[in-house]
Amino acid sequence: MPMQQLTLFFLAAAAVGGVAWVFIYPLLSGEHQAEKRLQNVAGSDRVAAKAGTRTAPKLRRDNQLEDTLKELEARRKKQNSPPLSVRISQAGLSWSKNQYMIISAVLGLGVFAAVATVGGGLLAAVVAAFAGAFGAPRWLLSFLKKRRHNKFLENFPDAVDIIVRGIKAGLPLLDSMRVIVADAPEPIKSEFRAIVDTQAIGIPLGEACNKLYERIPLPEANFFGIVVAIQQKSGGNLSEALGNLSRVLRDRKKMKAKIKAMSMEAKASAGIIGSLPIIVMLVVYITSPDYIELLWKTPTGRLLLAGSAVWMMVGIFSMKKMINFDF
Repeated sequence: MPMQQLTLFFLAAAAVGGVAWVFIYPLLSGEHQAEKRLQNVAGSDRVAAKAGTRTAPKLRRDNQLEDTLKELEARRKKQNSPPLSVRISQAGLSWSKNQYMIISAVLGLGVFAAVATVGGGLLAAVVAAFAGAFGAPRWLLSFLKKRRHNKFLENFPDAVDIIVRGIKAGLPLLDSMRVIVADAPEPIKSEFRAIVDTQAIGIPLGEACNKLYERIPLPEANFFGIVVAIQQKSGGNLSEALGNLSRVLRDRKKMKAKIKAMSMEAKASAGIIGSLPIIVMLVVYITSPDYIELLWKTPTGRLLLAGSAVWMMVGIFSMKKMINFDF
């Protein structure tokens, strides 16, 4: 018993001593004060060195760069909730707001009539009409927008390379863009035509390139606008800057393809898991229709079917969130 008490006392003393060594000794020895003094001295030296080496034109250029980046960041934040007309144009459609609303209303009425005709009930018809009028058009815009963005990213590095080669050959930036308008595929052609047309009415070229991000809200388009805007305001070697941008765009493209390849197994597993309940339901309906018809012929069955559909959608969206990678 005394041996156990002595061992416990030794362990407790060692623990208290270790805590004191870690937290109390540096305060008593002055190590923290010495580190602070060294940091202050090093920081003041760096500030003095920067102040001594910077000239007035460099300071002015840095201020211009900072203002440009702040302006682009504020413009990027506005892109989080674009209006309906902008979302329609981003999808590559030429519809107006009225046309979009008319199509949504007609689609909702058509779905309502179809569900009511097959005897789905008033509540189911109203829910289906709401989904058809508000959900389906928004999904269509999102699908077309994503497909258009993928086509843009597929050819955008080649377009930047054309600009780089044109500048190295002695062509102005605007003439290099006209080459893209003449030969590039869609949607690169239409987007650069918009830049050329915008610059033709008197808007500076840097601002016209910045508007590309409003129509194509992608980081790659934002990078291009930043490079051109900074070069227009501060000068510099544009061909080298755009060459570096082209290399970055291609590296991002390779990384996206690599991520897609690595996530295909998870996507296949999610697809199998998500389709299993539907497949089992079809098999049971084919083999024993009287057994499963209770789900849509009785009120309790319809309630259970609706609850199952809701939970199924929650699971699908959760799996989609887990397997979609953004960078």
